[in-house]
Amino acid sequence: MTKVKFSFQSVHSCSSEASQNLTAVHSILFADIPITGNVKIYSSKELRKATRNFCPGNMLGEGSFGRVYLGKLNKGEKVAIKVLSSESRQGTKEFLNELSVISNITHHNLVKLHGCCVDGGQKMLVYNYVENNSLAQTLLGNSRSGIRFGWRTRVDICIGVADGLTYLHEQVRPRIVHRDIKASNILLDRNLRPKIADFGLAKFFPGNMTHISTRVAGTLGYLAPEYAIRGQLTRKADVYSFGVLLLEIVSGRCHTDPRLRLDEQFLLEKVWTLYESDDLESIIDRTLKRDFDTEEARRLLKIGLLCIQDSPKIRPSMSTVAKMLKGECAVSDRIMRPGLITDVMDLKVRTVEPVQFSLSPSMSPAPSSSLVSTVALAGGSTVVESP
Repeated sequence: MTKVKFSFQSVHSCSSEASQNLTAVHSILFADIPITGNVKIYSSKELRKATRNFCPGNMLGEGSFGRVYLGKLNKGEKVAIKVLSSESRQGTKEFLNELSVISNITHHNLVKLHGCCVDGGQKMLVYNYVENNSLAQTLLGNSRSGIRFGWRTRVDICIGVADGLTYLHEQVRPRIVHRDIKASNILLDRNLRPKIADFGLAKFFPGNMTHISTRVAGTLGYLAPEYAIRGQLTRKADVYSFGVLLLEIVSGRCHTDPRLRLDEQFLLEKVWTLYESDDLESIIDRTLKRDFDTEEARRLLKIGLLCIQDSPKIRPSMSTVAKMLKGECAVSDRIMRPGLITDVMDLKVRTVEPVQFSLSPSMSPAPSSSLVSTVALAGGSTVVESP
């Protein structure tokens, strides 16, 4: 198999032009440019064979800009093949962005990119196969996976995701903000170790910048308020998203569930109410059947609340979050009212219309749900222009 070498810096800087013209994708990908990393190039014929011609039975999932299939290469190696929509200009940009971000970094809590394919108008990315799907499908969805998420497993998943984000935020240069941390982008291997996936919306973050003003991109329900409202992006936007995810993992429920009565629908609001009444243990997932340390569970919920504080300045860094999860530093009791999901959702509905929303595959709205409740279920990545 031929290996073609890329300059990822060049790919990233050209990605906006390439998103408008597929010809530019070919010229960028196959140009003889300076070496900074290796990416294996696959033919579409090879990947069609690996997926049995993209058989529906091999489809692992579907996102905003394409589908993911299970493939088996000639030597029997299983891979996950992400096929981006050939009609989507945004999909082209995501393809190039994902190449530029993930190809040159390695961490045991990140998915590993094997290579790509640009052939006959098709754009595909080839990743290592992660056996146990995503948290959205297994822990929070209606999937009959048979996986039991015990307390220690949940804590280890939280620590793994925190370690992966710490690596992106603090240990690589330039630093990387993921922008779409959510349950469906946390994959689980055969040992239930978490792997952060889908870097199509990720941003490089120069070390001398306090924030980047950019269009809003991500998933409603996980968006930090300052980012959703003003388009101000910092690493603390990922911290907020992680806080939502942490509360979901401890409670075993999605951030929004319109099947519940109105005062129970929104997880963040519910956790904050319980914190104020000193009753946090009542939100812990009942399927654990008391097989957990109550004080440790309360501590994790407090960490989640610290991550979703309204002001990004008082949210902890991801390295501090990781230390708190591991018990290596104390958890502050100075927790103020967080940036609540309903505040952001109501504003987005009123100020950015029309916006296309998609519903999470694991949820369906109740007929009597309010507009805000329905919008909060958006499971696909949404890109909208900031006001």
